[in-house]
Amino acid sequence: MELLRMRGVCKHFPGVRALDGVDLDVAAGEVHCLLGQNGAGKSTLIKVLAGAHKPDGGELYWSGELVNFDNPHAADAAGVAAIHQELDLVPGLSVAENIFLGHEPARLGWVRRREAHRKARELLTRLGHPEIPTHREVGDLPAAGQQIVSVARALSRNAELIVMDEPSAVLDPAEVTNLFRVIRELTHAGVAVVYISHRLDEIRAIGDRLTVLKDGRTVARNLPAADTSTEQVIRLMTGRALDQPARSAPGGARPPGGFALEVDGLGRDGEFADVSFQVRAGEIVGLAGLVGSGRSEILETVYGARRAGAGTVRVRGNPLAPGSVPAAVEAGVGLCPEERKGQALILHESVYRNVSLPVLDRFARAGFLAEDADLAEAARTTERLDVRPADPTAPVRTLSGGNQQKVVLARWLLAGSRVLLLDEPTRGVDVGARAEIYSLIRDAVGRGVAVVLVSSDIPEVLGLADQVLVVADGRVVHRAPAAELDEQSVLDLVMQGERA
Repeated sequence: MELLRMRGVCKHFPGVRALDGVDLDVAAGEVHCLLGQNGAGKSTLIKVLAGAHKPDGGELYWSGELVNFDNPHAADAAGVAAIHQELDLVPGLSVAENIFLGHEPARLGWVRRREAHRKARELLTRLGHPEIPTHREVGDLPAAGQQIVSVARALSRNAELIVMDEPSAVLDPAEVTNLFRVIRELTHAGVAVVYISHRLDEIRAIGDRLTVLKDGRTVARNLPAADTSTEQVIRLMTGRALDQPARSAPGGARPPGGFALEVDGLGRDGEFADVSFQVRAGEIVGLAGLVGSGRSEILETVYGARRAGAGTVRVRGNPLAPGSVPAAVEAGVGLCPEERKGQALILHESVYRNVSLPVLDRFARAGFLAEDADLAEAARTTERLDVRPADPTAPVRTLSGGNQQKVVLARWLLAGSRVLLLDEPTRGVDVGARAEIYSLIRDAVGRGVAVVLVSSDIPEVLGLADQVLVVADGRVVHRAPAAELDEQSVLDLVMQGERA
């Protein structure tokens, strides 16, 4: 039975035509995958469906009736729940308070907090995460935990249609499998799921039908997910064929140089211990492991955002002061963090200001900032990286995820960083931008930059890295050249943990 039909939906913003006549059909009890590059219009379409944006044209039918979701409350009342890629949780509230925010269990006007916590525990148990404490502030949870809470919140509303925008981006393989189990439970009960992901293998695993957007238009609708090839999907999304990241020699013909980064016995209480590795100039070392294994914490400690409890870090032979980001930047170390919007970018500022942030003193004249020089230098760097739109004065918040990631990379290239720490560099990035980011990484390595790469995408790690360290339970349990590993062997190692 058709639950949702959208016809000719249009939405314009100043200077931008985000949606230009989009069609979408979703049946009750199906997983309908919505695909498209960053900037194709997926997020705008979902916000129209959820009542956050009012369309400029088109029609929306719900259970066969023409409707108009003027606001999020109207969409929620009809039975639409959305889990956005940029989670909209309230950091200062507890897990239970976030799950039931706006529809708290109440009696005679009084919130029944005990009942809220009990129901929250039931939902988290259903999702396979009974260990998440319902009284804990959600802002204290890791990214994967926050994603689980966001899913629990959608389930708490007994929705008829749930939109999941990149729900697996911060989940490890076991958690993705568990998420798929929950999705199938929902669809068997008649709930419709609109699933958005850039991981095309997930589409085939969970999807029933798929719709593809390109440049704000529907270019393919209601294709069978199981029978539509990856090549066909990529061609529909981009208008061209793209090579997937295959194992290659990332540094090209240039042999690795001397040690650019040396980490010896690094540790932090309760997070990781006795981590040692070296990275040569012109080499990529990949850290593979499950979410929560300590991968991101290792990178942040090397960068000085966390203070090490033990061990040393050397950059080009010189010891790095622990717990000092300025010292790391001065030594030529740059970090592209997992949460680029919350940890790397100043969203209301321009592209060029975000790019030149670490080197503003380079453009100072007698204590004043030389705006023209700042803009010109940043513009040259963003042009080299093909940041789109090609307007360095545009607010960085208006860029797609892939182009925002290029801005973070441009920052460290302008700063002349010789060591790049990349944490999930292609998270939430479409296949077109992903290929461009791979090329940028390889170009940097070809110029002698040393790279440490963290990614939940094991084929990505194996395809880019020269050496791979498998991290489990806060320890390095295995290290080997990437050419000697495959996806299954890495998964076996991360699942065994310290037993390996």
